[in-house]
Amino acid sequence: MRYNTDHFIKSIGSYFNFALSIDCIVFGFDENELKVLLIRSKMKPYEGKWSLIGDMLTTDEGLDEAAQRILTYRTGLSDMFLKQFKTFGDVSRHPMGRVITIGYYALIKIQDYQLQEESLKNEAHWHSISNIPDLAFDHNTILRSAIKVLQKKIREEPIGFALLPKKFTLRELQKLYESILDHPIDKRNFRKKILNMDLLTDLDEYQSDVPHRPGKLYAFDLDKYLELKQNGWVFELINGYKATI
Repeated sequence: MRYNTDHFIKSIGSYFNFALSIDCIVFGFDENELKVLLIRSKMKPYEGKWSLIGDMLTTDEGLDEAAQRILTYRTGLSDMFLKQFKTFGDVSRHPMGRVITIGYYALIKIQDYQLQEESLKNEAHWHSISNIPDLAFDHNTILRSAIKVLQKKIREEPIGFALLPKKFTLRELQKLYESILDHPIDKRNFRKKILNMDLLTDLDEYQSDVPHRPGKLYAFDLDKYLELKQNGWVFELINGYKATI
């Protein structure tokens, strides 16, 4: 349907009759599982249900600024990898009216972050991706979309290291990829390819206090990756992959 200028002037008020929100999907990796941080919704009719971490956008802040504010306000967490990935605008997605939400995903090292007082107030809890309940609003749809994006990005960029501790084993790295991609990976080929990339620093250290044979510890060399990328090198660790969710 086409609108002329007169029609626009008469109905301009309706164009401002909606709100913008931010919803953040905070991913972490722990106990060989990909996890997402959820909080309890306090809004009817979803009161008590688990939900993503979100809030309304104010009129005096940018999108990235709002995402950072909301995460800190709701959880006390800050200083993390955070990226916008998609906008969701189904007309009936919010019980209070027309609300368009902008999705961001965050990657954190769970071991480096203690949930703050704000998190406890909102009953924040880590949930395994393999066991997600029925969420408030359209948050199951938003979460599935974020996982698809993460599955694609982890093949094209070394963002997975943002989920691992600074010192990690090749076994932990492989488990991370298997958890995100949701399928097993051949151990020999995976290790050969990642070591041939020359992006890992052998720390000449081994795990301690583990119930299995201690694994050798490595660290990701970010400077080396940035140098290679600047020279046109393309990161691709897993070939022939298609999103599974």
